[in-house]
Amino acid sequence: MLQIALLTVASIIIFLLLSTVGAQRLLYPRTAFIEVAQFPLVTVAAQALAYLVVLGFMVALVKRVPGREFWRELRWKWPPNWPLYLVSGLVLSVGLQAFAHLLPMPKDLPMDRFFRTPQEAWALSLFGMTFAPLMEELFFRGFLYPVLVRRTGTVAAIILTSASFGLIHAPQLGRAWGPVLVVFLVGLALTITRAVTKSVAPGFLMHVAYNSTISVLLFAGTDGFRHLERLNQ
Repeated sequence: MLQIALLTVASIIIFLLLSTVGAQRLLYPRTAFIEVAQFPLVTVAAQALAYLVVLGFMVALVKRVPGREFWRELRWKWPPNWPLYLVSGLVLSVGLQAFAHLLPMPKDLPMDRFFRTPQEAWALSLFGMTFAPLMEELFFRGFLYPVLVRRTGTVAAIILTSASFGLIHAPQLGRAWGPVLVVFLVGLALTITRAVTKSVAPGFLMHVAYNSTISVLLFAGTDGFRHLERLNQ
């Protein structure tokens, strides 16, 4: 787990530097390096490349023992009633967004910078509906949760996995307790699903549906990401 975590951090830093250098030379030659590094499209590209490296490492980690099959070892069993989990993710998203209105939410969050232009909004939305939930489920529910179950028991493992999931998103949420609590509850639902079904795939479907619901609502509310100023109203 420590190796995966360290590789993730190192890969993101390295690819952020490489992506920034490339973007500055090819697209923004007159923009300061530090400014280019903060461009959402550069950040998303770096994170996607880093995730590819981490995914490869995860596979190699499992397969270093002869005879192990990656998806089987991670308990990735596709549920026959998969539409149920998509609907559950949608309901979870709508319910928690309604709950969030009862909590103190900052007007400005660090992740708001990803919704300044339609291109940035599209990039984050597509990443959030595909690669991000896949890698987060593999790490938190595929690798971390089983380790914690063996060491702490099921209940503690569910709480610790959910707390870790919430804390990893804290920087994007300005470390404000309201939005972090919402993400913790998302992690709680996903981890309980992992514990009950004994599979990572159902939680992945819920995660995709959860993120997709938010993206669709943002898409509809901003007229296809053409009026992002409405997000501040």
